[in-house]
Amino acid sequence: MATAKLTEQEITAGLRTLHGWSVAGGNLHRVFEFKDFSAAFGFMTRVAIAAEKMDHHPDWSNSWNKVTVDLCTHSAGGLTKNDFDLASAMQKIFGG
Repeated sequence: MATAKLTEQEITAGLRTLHGWSVAGGNLHRVFEFKDFSAAFGFMTRVAIAAEKMDHHPDWSNSWNKVTVDLCTHSAGGLTKNDFDLASAMQKIFGG
């Protein structure tokens, strides 16, 4: 089932509900910072389980205590509700 690409107005409204997220290069973007590598990797593990359940997977990387995330629904050619739902789930897992 295809997910519709969001309008600029919908993206702006969605960003108001997410702390620390921005749009960069057409992606929903955030860098999460942790006390150390183990905490960052633990976060990634918990997010991976949630993302798999949602069948929506992040483009991300880890460098020691930082996890850089970019979300985009490639099949829709932009941001969709799925991206905001996953960002919200990540924010909850992060604790804020």
